Amino acid sequence: MFLSLSLLAHKALYIRVHGTITVEEDQNMGSLENRLSYPPFICQYSKISMKLVDSEENAKECELPLIDLRGLFGEDKKEKMKCRKKIVDAASKWGFFQVLNHGISRDLLCKMREEQVKIFELPFERKADGKLLNGSYRWGAPSATSLEQFSWSEAFHISLQKVPQNDCYGEELQSLRMVMAEFAAEMSELAMTLAAELAENLGQSKQYFTEHCNENTCFLRLNRYPPCPVSSKVFGLMPHTDSDFLTILHQDEVGGLQLMKDSKWISVKPNPDALIVNIGDLFQAWSNGAYKSVEHKVTTNQRKERFSIAYFLCPSHESVIRSSKDPPLYKQFTFQEFREQTQRDVQTVGRKIGLPRFLL
Repeated sequence: MFLSLSLLAHKALYIRVHGTITVEEDQNMGSLENRLSYPPFICQYSKISMKLVDSEENAKECELPLIDLRGLFGEDKKEKMKCRKKIVDAASKWGFFQVLNHGISRDLLCKMREEQVKIFELPFERKADGKLLNGSYRWGAPSATSLEQFSWSEAFHISLQKVPQNDCYGEELQSLRMVMAEFAAEMSELAMTLAAELAENLGQSKQYFTEHCNENTCFLRLNRYPPCPVSSKVFGLMPHTDSDFLTILHQDEVGGLQLMKDSKWISVKPNPDALIVNIGDLFQAWSNGAYKSVEHKVTTNQRKERFSIAYFLCPSHESVIRSSKDPPLYKQFTFQEFREQTQRDVQTVGRKIGLPRFLL
C-alpha cells in the first residue's frame, strides 16, 4: 500500500514539474514498484518548500588530470619525482585528479560494486532498522528545510574497524564482508601512499599519517542515487567540501559528479579505468592553502540509478591540524574541534561552513 501511494506520488510530481510523461518514462517508473529498496524520498520532498533549485547549469564536461601511478610504485627515482610533481600540481591547481595503475584490480572493483548493489537492493525497512553495517545507513536529509539542503541519495557510512565484524552483516551478506575488507585494505594503502607524497612535498613527515590515521579513524561510504523525477531541481548530494585529508572515489559510468573550477561548475567525465582523488579540508589547512579542498556535488538522473564508493582518510579526533608554513592562514585546531564546528553550522545555518571558520 505504502509503495503504491509512493509510486503515484512519484508520477504526479514528475508531471507537475515536466507537464507530461512519456510511455517510456511511465514504464521506467513502473519498474520502481518492484524496487522496495528505495527510500521514501517523495514523502520527505513534499514536506519541504517547493522553492526549486537548478542543480543542472549546463556544466561543461571535462576530464580531470589523469596520473599514471606506475612511476610512483617503480624503482626509478626520476620517474617517481615526475609522478609526485603531477600529483602535487593537480592537488594545487584542481584539488581533484584521477589515477591509473593504482594497484586495485578491476576484478576487486567489480566484486565490490556487485556487493554494493546487493545490499542497496534490500528492502528499505531492512536497511533503515539500524542492524546492518553497525547502523550506518542514512538517506535524504532529515533536517532539511529547503531543497538546497536536500540530497536524493542513500548511503552506508561505516568505520573501517567495523568492516570485518560478522554481526554487522547477517548471514546473506557475508560475501560483502569479505570483499569490503579486502577493498578497504587496498584503498587504505593507496591513500597512505598518496598522502605521504603530498606530505613530503611540504617538507613534512609521512609518519604523521601512520600515527594518526588508521582503521579506527577512516571510513568507507557506499552511495546509491536512485532515479529522480525532478532531476534538475534537486541535488543527489548537496554542494560541499570533504572534512578529511583526502578522498578516493570509485564511481560507475552514469556520471553526475561536478566540481567548482574557476567559479564555474564542471562535470566530471567518468573513466572506468581510473579512481578519483580529491583533497579534503584538513590537507588544505595543513598545506597552508597550497592544496585545494574544492566544493563538489552530485546531480541526479531521471532514468538511471548511480553507484559510487568513497574512502575517507581521516585522523583521530585529538589530532592537531596546524599550517605547515609561516605565516599561517589558519589557526591551529583539532579534528574534533573542526567536526563540532561543522555540526553547529549545519544545525544553525543549514550547511557546512568549513575552513573559513578557522581563518586567522
